[in-house]
Amino acid sequence: MSTITVILIVIVALLAGMEGILDQFQFHQPIVACTLIGLVSGHLKEGIMLGGALQMIALGWANVGAAVAPDAALASVASAIIMVIALQDGTGNVNNAINTSIAIAVPLSVAGLFLTMIARTLAIPIVHGMDSAAEKGNFRKIEILQILAILMQGLRIAIPAFALCFVSPKVVTSVLNSMPDWLNHGMEVGGGMVAAVGYAMVINMMSTKETWPFFAIGFVFAAIPQLTLIGLGVIGFAIALIYLKLKESSSSNGASSNTGDPLGDIINDY
Repeated sequence: MSTITVILIVIVALLAGMEGILDQFQFHQPIVACTLIGLVSGHLKEGIMLGGALQMIALGWANVGAAVAPDAALASVASAIIMVIALQDGTGNVNNAINTSIAIAVPLSVAGLFLTMIARTLAIPIVHGMDSAAEKGNFRKIEILQILAILMQGLRIAIPAFALCFVSPKVVTSVLNSMPDWLNHGMEVGGGMVAAVGYAMVINMMSTKETWPFFAIGFVFAAIPQLTLIGLGVIGFAIALIYLKLKESSSSNGASSNTGDPLGDIINDY
C-alpha cells in the first residue's frame, strides 16, 4: 500500500473506533467503514459488497445492560483491510477474498471486546480526573480529558489497522488461493448462517403480534424474482409511511381504546 492509502485507512479506522462510542455518524457500522476503506484503497465495489454482507450480521449487535455487543468497528476495519490486501496484486479471487473476510469478521469482533475492555479500564482514571476537575470548576480540563478518552477508543482500532496494512499481499493471496473448495464453501455457508442469526436477534427484539404480518409479507415479496432490493426498499418505505399515517389518524381520533399501535386499535375496534 502507498503511504497516502495507509494514512487514509488509519483515519477511517480512528473514526470508526470513536464512533463505536459516540454513535453519531455511524462510521463504525460495517456498511460505512468497509465502503470508506474500499474507497480510499481503490476497491470501492468490493468494499460495498463486504460492508453489505457484514451489516446483515451486525444488525442484532446491540449493548443491552451490562452485556457488551461484539466490536463491529474492529470487525469491519480489519476484515476490509485483509480483503484489500488480498486483492492488491490482482491475482486473488474476489469471491474468496470477500467470503474469507466475512468468516474472520466474527472472531475479530469478539477479539475487539478485549481491546474495548482495556480501553474502558484505562478510562477509569480519566473519569476520576474529570470528577476532580468538575469539583474545581475547570471545564477546560474536562473537555481535554473527554477528547483524550474518545481518542483512546479510536486508537484501539487505528493501531491494529496500521499494523495490518504492512502484511504482504502475496502472503494473504497465497493463503486464500491454497484454501480447499470445501473450506471456501463452508465459510460461505457459515457467513450466511451468521447473517440469519443477526436477523433473528433483531426479530426477537421487535416481534409483536402487530408486526408479524409485515414479516410474512416480506417473505412473499422476497420470493418474487422481478423485485430488486431497491424495489423492496421502496415497498418497505411505503408500508412504513402507511403505518405512521394510520398511527397519526388513530391518535387524532382520541379514542379511549387507543394503545399507540394503529393496527391493534383497528383490530380492537372490530
